[in-house]
Amino acid sequence: MSDYVIPAPKIPTIPVDGGGEFPVRRVYCIGRNYAAHSIEMGDDPDRDPPFFFQKNPNNLDASGDFPYPSQTSDVHYEVEMAVALKTGGTNIATEDALDHVFGYAPCLDMTRRDLQGEAKKKGRPWEIGKAFERSGPIGPLQRVADVGHPDNGRVELLVNNEVQQEGDLNQMIWKVPEMISYLSDFFELEPGDVIMSGTPSGVGPIQKGDVMVVNIAGLKSLTVKVT
Repeated sequence: MSDYVIPAPKIPTIPVDGGGEFPVRRVYCIGRNYAAHSIEMGDDPDRDPPFFFQKNPNNLDASGDFPYPSQTSDVHYEVEMAVALKTGGTNIATEDALDHVFGYAPCLDMTRRDLQGEAKKKGRPWEIGKAFERSGPIGPLQRVADVGHPDNGRVELLVNNEVQQEGDLNQMIWKVPEMISYLSDFFELEPGDVIMSGTPSGVGPIQKGDVMVVNIAGLKSLTVKVT
């Protein structure tokens, strides 16, 4: 018998390629981690310390559908690679960071850009533009044992069969081991944490009926329809 006074929320999970479910604890998203995207968003791409915002664990969605959200008329796609941790800790050394990774997946950081823009102008947090329902479409996680640690190769997003975003994993300003190490200086990372590793240039709006396809070298593709 449970002592909960209301029904316990369901634990958010991501399917794992080959079987099983990965339980999600937290979702950390790095901002402007590709120089070209930093420039297109009006920032200097110099290697300043990274900054992160968070999505909610249940924002990650592997259904293949993205319902166009409410209270916005300008929703943008941002193609990213998700990094899922199997172990954690604090003050993790960069050279040890990859030992904590369970696997990788293609994903999208969908953004209510108009609401994010308003928040930026007022110096407010970004959650209203970033952390809404099903704002993190994601493909099945692929285990490190199967794909290794992708650190170079093409990243692209097609919308209705036309390439809209393209880059290379080696263009990340802060690499995956550095992100893990940096986060562990400020947070106690734990199994189930997911890091969304940033997007290349070319972000733009989507409309109902659009079909988005994410391709990341070494990983299986992700197809998402805007409904």
